[in-house]
Amino acid sequence: MTLAALLVLAFTSLGAATVNGALGYGYSSISVPVALLVVAGRVLSPALVVIEVVINLYALFWNRRAAGKILPRVWPLAIGLVPGVVGGALLLGHVAPSTIKLSAYMALLPLILIQASGLRWPIRNERRAALPLGAGVGVLYGVTTISGPPLALFWNNQGLNKDEFKVALAVVRSIESVCALIVYASLGLLTRDSASLLPWIAPGVLIGLPIGHALVHRVGVETFRRVCMSFDAYLVSFGLARTLSELGIAPQIAYLAMVATVLIDTRLLIGYFRSAARRAARAVPSVPAARAAHAESRG
Repeated sequence: MTLAALLVLAFTSLGAATVNGALGYGYSSISVPVALLVVAGRVLSPALVVIEVVINLYALFWNRRAAGKILPRVWPLAIGLVPGVVGGALLLGHVAPSTIKLSAYMALLPLILIQASGLRWPIRNERRAALPLGAGVGVLYGVTTISGPPLALFWNNQGLNKDEFKVALAVVRSIESVCALIVYASLGLLTRDSASLLPWIAPGVLIGLPIGHALVHRVGVETFRRVCMSFDAYLVSFGLARTLSELGIAPQIAYLAMVATVLIDTRLLIGYFRSAARRAARAVPSVPAARAAHAESRG
């Protein structure tokens, strides 16, 4: 592999790890489309799974203070996840991954945009819904290695704060990545070629994760949730465009969905920040009013 290709991997890993450190997910979703341009998937995937295990365990450790409160809500989903991953792996040879991805993207995108508009429908009986959801996400991950967008959509809909959100994702994605690592090891896919990529992608992870965590540390809960929805929308619309292209749709047409998503979400995002600014202005009293209140309290 050329030095230029290795540098692409290194900088892509840094950018993806920064996003992952901020939001709690997104490393593979960002790094894989770029990395596949310079390295074969059979070499790349085992290396990324090793990195994913480290990233998810790091996220779990960083947000460990919220773990005790959120684990009872995560376990039902995690229990359904394991057989789902196994089932997805068994389906891999019988169902085209592009078909599964297309169905998932088309179902997720409108739901994400609806939530981006500020609407949510929290599920009252969360435990009952979490078990089949975990199985479905497991099947999706087993076939396509996608899980971040549906998990983020679910936990955001349930109103988790930043720390709870990251812990919930870290637990579920740790189980996913560890299962995948075991499967790769049993199939003999952890080769020397894959291991040779780790010195190039690991430094970006070590640097990017704390940078991302620091960038989002002071962001409010609702702003964090809204940024997650935008990221999900762009990620899913990009995946939808790539999948349509793989199915033979002309790129000019396939990427119209992504352009439309960006335009819609940008409009929603502007509306959100305008509303937030108005709420902040109403919450802060004017200077004359503050002085009058201070004088009255002293009098």
